[in-house]
Amino acid sequence: MPKSRLLKKVDMLYKILYSMHDLFSPLNVFRYITFRTALAIITAMVFSLIIGPSIINRLKKISITQQIRDDGPQSHLKKSGTPTMGGIIIIISIIFAILLWGDLGNLYIWIMVVSLLGYGSIGLLDDYLKVIKKNSKGLRACYKFGAQIALALVIGILLYKNPNDPYKSVLSVPFFKRWLFELGWFYIPFSILVIVGSSNAVNLTDGIDGLAIGLVGIASLANMVLVYISGNAKFAQYLQVLYLQGTGELTVFCGAILGASLGFLWFNSYPADVFMGDVGSLGLGGALGTLAIITKHEIVLAIVGGIFVIETLSVLFQVASFKLTGKRIFKMAPVHHHFELKGWHESKVIVRFWIIGIMLALLSLATLKLR
Repeated sequence: MPKSRLLKKVDMLYKILYSMHDLFSPLNVFRYITFRTALAIITAMVFSLIIGPSIINRLKKISITQQIRDDGPQSHLKKSGTPTMGGIIIIISIIFAILLWGDLGNLYIWIMVVSLLGYGSIGLLDDYLKVIKKNSKGLRACYKFGAQIALALVIGILLYKNPNDPYKSVLSVPFFKRWLFELGWFYIPFSILVIVGSSNAVNLTDGIDGLAIGLVGIASLANMVLVYISGNAKFAQYLQVLYLQGTGELTVFCGAILGASLGFLWFNSYPADVFMGDVGSLGLGGALGTLAIITKHEIVLAIVGGIFVIETLSVLFQVASFKLTGKRIFKMAPVHHHFELKGWHESKVIVRFWIIGIMLALLSLATLKLR
């Protein structure tokens, strides 16, 4: 497990409890990642349910509410005034669960925390400018993408320079056990593309109640299985996947994301009491992208997050088509709005996209055996 001298000195709750297993043998369960992952799921979910109402009420009192576009589905106009920046609930809940049950001596845990907080902060600033400063465009695109790229660059360099990872610059292709491509230093710009792309893909998908957070929960559940297997030497050898020492601890992080997603969905389900805002969507998207880079599941991320990819492509194709031909491919992009304008009820779009997300998650897990 990759650790620095500084990180070795950090104690966490689960180690304190485990240290007492000689006095009370049942405490031995705290040594198992699966048990701590279950605790992380429960902790993040319950904590988000506890802090959610107070944060939502606070957002209402200081008038941090969403402004609805008038050129979209008319049914959305009634959502005007709904609190936004609810992603704060998600991030706080994830960090709280990790501080309790994660191994804080694990370098990968800290990289994930940096990614979550870093991209969440960029989103927070964007939300602040839009809502508080009444700047409809929010953070200027050059600053927003510049900050995202800079943070991804730092993460990419940290991982590329990690001496404990023999596969640090390798691209793994699912379904083929021996298809490993050495990218060398090019892995750094590739990391930037994956992380920044993932962050913005989740952001684009966050347009209707519960859609993005539900898909994030599905993706985190699939990643939980993938990460646990690649971080376990016996399972990795049996399934002929890359064994990545130390990454198994990220199963706990995936559990925290899943728990926080379920808790936030309680408030964000249709009709939503709160929106996550850029602080949540950019933060979660950046975390999923970083997770894929660490665990060498970059291509698998495109499978399990297929809806995120489709939403992003719909925007790119829409813009390209309009600039080149003056015509639009969709009634409105991202594509979930297209189906709304075709007459699908918002809740129908959400559930059907979730169903597709679940199917893609199962397909991503199939990559473990079909090699």
